[in-house]
Amino acid sequence: MCGIAGFTHFRGPAAPGVLNRAIEGLKHRGPNQQGAFEAATVSMGAVRLKIIDLEGGDQPIVTSDGEHVIVFNGEIYNHVELRRELERLGHRFTSHCDTEVALRAFVQWNTACFQRFRGMFAVAYWCASQQRLVLGRDRLGIKPLYYTLHDGNLHFGSELKAILEHPAIPRQISYTGLGHYLSLNYVPTPYTLVDAVEKVRPASWLEYRNGRITSESYWQNKFQPRPIGLEDACGCLDTLLKNSISEHLISDVPLGIWASGGLDSSTILHYASEVSNRKLNTFSISFNGRRFDESEYFRLLAEQYNTTHHEFDLTGDLDLPSAIHEMSYYSDEPSADAGALPVWFLSRMTARQVTVALSGEGADEIFGGYQTYLADRYANIARRVPTAILRAAMNATGRLPVSDEKIGLDYKLKRFLSGALLPADEAHFYWNGTFSGREQQALCLKPPRQPLSVLTDRLPGIPPYNDLVNRYLFVDQHYYLPDDILYKCDRMSMAHSLEVRPPFLDHRIVEFAGTLPSELKIRGRSTKYVLRKLVSKKLPAAIMNRRKEGLDIPAHEWLRGPLRPLVQEVLGLASVKKAGLFAPSAIAKILDMHFSRKQNLGYHIWGLLTLHLWMRRWNIESDLAVNTDNRTALAWAGD
Repeated sequence: MCGIAGFTHFRGPAAPGVLNRAIEGLKHRGPNQQGAFEAATVSMGAVRLKIIDLEGGDQPIVTSDGEHVIVFNGEIYNHVELRRELERLGHRFTSHCDTEVALRAFVQWNTACFQRFRGMFAVAYWCASQQRLVLGRDRLGIKPLYYTLHDGNLHFGSELKAILEHPAIPRQISYTGLGHYLSLNYVPTPYTLVDAVEKVRPASWLEYRNGRITSESYWQNKFQPRPIGLEDACGCLDTLLKNSISEHLISDVPLGIWASGGLDSSTILHYASEVSNRKLNTFSISFNGRRFDESEYFRLLAEQYNTTHHEFDLTGDLDLPSAIHEMSYYSDEPSADAGALPVWFLSRMTARQVTVALSGEGADEIFGGYQTYLADRYANIARRVPTAILRAAMNATGRLPVSDEKIGLDYKLKRFLSGALLPADEAHFYWNGTFSGREQQALCLKPPRQPLSVLTDRLPGIPPYNDLVNRYLFVDQHYYLPDDILYKCDRMSMAHSLEVRPPFLDHRIVEFAGTLPSELKIRGRSTKYVLRKLVSKKLPAAIMNRRKEGLDIPAHEWLRGPLRPLVQEVLGLASVKKAGLFAPSAIAKILDMHFSRKQNLGYHIWGLLTLHLWMRRWNIESDLAVNTDNRTALAWAGD
């Protein structure tokens, strides 16, 4: 695992020290080796976390004729078979690492090489004679890659901070990105929160030549359900999981498994124990004494599979504000997902023992594991009820007692009824989001204008409304998965120099899931139906029968308790005025409603908190030089 950065400079020599600062800023992603390639018109650098071929493979790698250069982040799991094919075609190798294979594959097949890669990656190639720079990203967006075109030159990096190191790049807020962030809790591809900086889309490559950018997709998961029986589907999935997990276990450094005690990570652990000949390490987060604590389940699995088990108890008594401040540096594009906090502590604990961890990310988005997919169905039925009745029911939920649960009944009912009043696509985004369009109008000094419908409108091949499960799995695989789940995992793990691998996101498994009819994903109230049936006789009954929790914090409670001083400082009047994004009266109203227990607004506040910390840490500016004292006070729409 690595980090990459670079930029072209066709109008003169590179600004001194920029590449070195970019490399230094990414050192947490690759503490074992750092290197740079600098030529008259391009500068490229890489930092390396050594996983495969510990003696060879230092980056950047340059072909012997000086024509091609590569900087690479990720893993190519089929690099051995690709190496053999390339050797038969006349290529010679000086190392055993997958980066050199990725370089030779590009020399041989140009951008067609991406279709041959099986793995997770973000890569940049420089072609000297053509003065051509090519960027590429893996199919599911497991590894991040950002870019911007500024003053005729292309800048790129694994993280935003690598691009922001260049003094010419403006640090201006993107209002399009901000609107999506407030709606969704994340910023969907291709947008970011920095104006004019974008993400390379998953499953695509981008070429820069003669001051112009062209881009093309090299893969799309086509949802084409076909008739298949449950037994045959389980057999196919069984083979695919064995193959994927076997490949993901390949490592020249110590390796472990994140084990929550849930269905997905337990499945990974089961298959890993079958194919591995070494004792496995497992890592878990507990919340001792809390209703959502999962220690009963992951300890059961650790005992059954005889793992070397490690766990960390996450409580409000820890120095959480310090961790959150640190996260604002490593999450150099903020995420409003409060689940980042336990992933931070899980990664820190894991990195003290191993360098690689396998996780269960992706199973929910390919097999249908979230309650939101059930909510989509129920809301479709609820929309047959007169709007006046739905609104009356929603207003009645205001009389429910406010719960300190992570997601209590009061929160679920309000969220569902509000979503049922929205169009289907907008409602699906709303289930996991925070601020509605009406709330943003009251909150923002410059309200966002781009509707959420653009996100679904731009997805070719999206399944129709008569197949809601597959439609929203398709949507989540394009947005929620790469831009929330995988983003969170990458930033929190790489902050601690830990590589996390998601075997469920082998593209062969994802393609297989796309061929399954909806009833093999969700049947009645049973989610991930085919996966459950496959492992029903492999895993303990306690694992199969338990409810899904998800790794998250009790945000509502902690933001009223141990995190309240941090919230009051970061979202205080002076800070909000300085940021210049939101009406101070609206922020004050949100905080008052939450602290006085009139509403549970913990997830709203978490998103605002991380956003303001990020702006402060990276000197991100608003273009609104507004004296907000003169703005008419607004009652927040959530009131």
